[in-house]
Amino acid sequence: MTDTTPTIAKGDEYIIFYSGGPYDGTNDTRISTDGSWDSELTVVVDIDDVGTQQVYKAIKAITVGDKLQVTYAWDSPDSDGLTAPEERAEL
Repeated sequence: MTDTTPTIAKGDEYIIFYSGGPYDGTNDTRISTDGSWDSELTVVVDIDDVGTQQVYKAIKAITVGDKLQVTYAWDSPDSDGLTAPEERAEL
């Protein structure tokens, strides 16, 4: 059996995909600072001028062509609570 774990070098750029939560369906790029990708990301989401911290955890990493792509899934229990749109106060 061959080792199919993707690799990345320090300073290389990789693509991230968000799955679930407020960033669902969006993507971004990051740069590896230590020759690996982040196992967890915390992003700040601004909803009605209130910042909340949302946690995303790496669930899949693949190499497509010469680019690493890492998918992060929203971790609702470790994230700040989100208020449903119908429950938000009008400003």
